[in-house]
Amino acid sequence: MHDFYIGNRKIGPTEKPFIIAELSGNHDQSLEKALAMIDAAAACGADAIKLQTYTADSMTLDLHEGDFVIHDEGNLWQGRSLYSLYQQAMTPWEWHQPLFERAKAHGMLAFSTPFDWKAVEFLEGLNVPCYKIASFENSDHTLLAAVAQTGKPVIMSTGMATQTELAESVQVLREHGCKELILLKCTSHYPADPVDANLLTIPHLAALFDCLVGLSDHTAGIGVAVASTVLGATVIEKHFVLDRSEGGVDAEFSLEPVEFKALVTECHRAAVALGRVTYGGTEKEQASRKFRRSLYIAEDMQAGDIFTEQNLRSVRPGMGLPPKYLPMLLGKAIKTAAKKGTATHWDML
Repeated sequence: MHDFYIGNRKIGPTEKPFIIAELSGNHDQSLEKALAMIDAAAACGADAIKLQTYTADSMTLDLHEGDFVIHDEGNLWQGRSLYSLYQQAMTPWEWHQPLFERAKAHGMLAFSTPFDWKAVEFLEGLNVPCYKIASFENSDHTLLAAVAQTGKPVIMSTGMATQTELAESVQVLREHGCKELILLKCTSHYPADPVDANLLTIPHLAALFDCLVGLSDHTAGIGVAVASTVLGATVIEKHFVLDRSEGGVDAEFSLEPVEFKALVTECHRAAVALGRVTYGGTEKEQASRKFRRSLYIAEDMQAGDIFTEQNLRSVRPGMGLPPKYLPMLLGKAIKTAAKKGTATHWDML
């Protein structure tokens, strides 16, 4: 496992998480809206935007019955044919260059998920900095080989894949030239329930495949993504939408700009907060030590008076003897007179 660069961004455990805004089909077939989404993602602090490169014909057959219709009860797209869904969700290939250029103008990286070798060939012509493999394609060894042969970093979602399937896919990638790999824990249900996120798989993936890891998150909200940062996620991918109420194809499990900005802020905060193992207080805490409790004279005392729970108390601030010495002092005589509010010290005995 080692840090590496995607474009000008260093990815690794010591860096802030690399956060990707997935545009998917939430542009509703409007180039103007897609460009506005990139502007908004940049304002939110996203490191990159990601598209999906396919056509309805490269994804499925132009059939609208039987196996080619989504029948699963509760599925977000129940009743839709696969072909019509992909027609609605696809990003026109001629949009890629202007969208990538808009992202670059904002200082963001831009890349895509290819779904066949033709898409890889097309994206190579646009000089993308890396490739993303979707969960539903992570067992397509022909596609994996084509992507790996570019020699560019590969980010692969692991949704649905068994450990054996992942091992086979990682082997294909590495045998065909992929040296820089990031595996994303992913739950391929839309929207996903946090109870199914199983984020403890993240460090296990890292150890199992000796690679960087992250999260492709289809849950609502930002809590799962923030938690993944604590478990070592170096990359976080989240679907993005300008306004959920407009009903984009993936809107139900996408974040609006205010939410996405909170995602960026809180994931960065979580990463910084991990810090290191430390005890005894940070440098900034040292000034606070004087406000801890300590032993103070609580009533005016004369030389020879006996310390009692009434005239000797553990209070703030911390200029006197530590409270742990209270039992030792009780019943002892004070050597010199002391006024109420005097911090205790050993010379009093």
